[in-house]
Amino acid sequence: MAKVRFNVNCHNTLQLIYYFMHNSIFSVPSFLPSSNIYAVNIRQYTTEGTFVAFANHLPRLKSMGVQILWFMPIYPIGKLNRKGSLGSYYSIQNFETVNPEFGTKDDFLQLVKTAHSLGFKIILDWVANHAAWDNVWAISNPNYFIKDDNNNFVSPYDWTDVIQINHKNIDQQQAMMQAMQYWVLNFGIDGFRADLAHLTPLQFWIDARRTLAAVKNDLIWLAETEEINYHQAFDISFTWQWMHAIEEFVKKQKSLYDCVNILKANKNNFPANALRMFFTSNHDENSWSGTEYEKYGIFAKALAVFSCTYLSVPLIYSGQELPNTKRLQFFEKDTIAWNENIELFDFYKTLYALRQRNNKIYNSTNTSIHFFENYLHKNIFIFQLKNEKCEIVVFLNFNDSYISENIEINVFETVYKNLFSDKFEIVDTHYSLGLEAASYCVLEKINTT
Repeated sequence: MAKVRFNVNCHNTLQLIYYFMHNSIFSVPSFLPSSNIYAVNIRQYTTEGTFVAFANHLPRLKSMGVQILWFMPIYPIGKLNRKGSLGSYYSIQNFETVNPEFGTKDDFLQLVKTAHSLGFKIILDWVANHAAWDNVWAISNPNYFIKDDNNNFVSPYDWTDVIQINHKNIDQQQAMMQAMQYWVLNFGIDGFRADLAHLTPLQFWIDARRTLAAVKNDLIWLAETEEINYHQAFDISFTWQWMHAIEEFVKKQKSLYDCVNILKANKNNFPANALRMFFTSNHDENSWSGTEYEKYGIFAKALAVFSCTYLSVPLIYSGQELPNTKRLQFFEKDTIAWNENIELFDFYKTLYALRQRNNKIYNSTNTSIHFFENYLHKNIFIFQLKNEKCEIVVFLNFNDSYISENIEINVFETVYKNLFSDKFEIVDTHYSLGLEAASYCVLEKINTT
């Protein structure tokens, strides 16, 4: 057996145990930290609701700077105990084929090929914890699922359209991994978004990642969880705690200090190479809790600036660039009302381009974060990201009125470009900040040497 060397700075046994419990045993793909994710809802994206129709939007998304396309489940939806007329995407009848409402396997393969030719990465939503009542395995291998004392399938929680998978059944776990392999081998997809990842044992995900790494290197692993130890298997995790806290802040139920303390705790508690995904909306939030405009009101755009500039892999959901201001129905057809004026196209394009110009900030574990806490009590959120090559300073006004402040930056005659005005500014120890209500400013350091 080959010896394995680890560069770990641990001073006692407990620290060593903590390190191996929380740090990934896999490498994060090098392109991932500075990338971004766009969640695709095929059903609601176009009038047709098909792969072919969605493909027409790829050039626009490419031009906007989107890099990773996360497809919500594309598999057939169960009919037994279905919710609504079309059912939930997450009630899967067969893990190895496509929903005929969306098109054919050939349609999806062509979509993947076209997306790859444009430089996109493709990740599929994967539901490893439950399946539809009429899932093909429920018929062929009913022991793949949990049953009660009366030999009836069991639904997890109150999710009455699905049944609980038996994670202790080794054959089931192998079949699930084989189904994941199917999409990598036959369609060349680039990774997975694990639905409610923490409901499935961590060991399954570790085994799945190891198995699939032998098929294709640099797969993307995104976990819908905030369980730190799941970063042993995953590259990216969700930031629900931040999302809920900032929503409470907008409702005046928390302070900006509380929100920043969450960011600090995340930085201290998560592994250095753990990537976090920040967002202002997703399919669950949009349908069940409301649009970002319902939740955050006038501060929605400022929070989008935060998501795209902070040390994160930012997510936007189908239609946010429009912007879509309605809740999309979850179990019915409810098409996004596209028009020729994609109002936030340039907004997101500008932010994504900033990330690429300053990719060393996002790709380095040595990037420093400084929060200007003296201004938090005034509901002014300022943070600086900096390493030896790049620097970004972000100012967010969480007030419903104009603010004017003389901000101590602690730099010496540094030239910055104002991202949204394109003006160049020389900052010498202080910055005279003036921001309209709920607005934002991003300064990007210009290297003059």
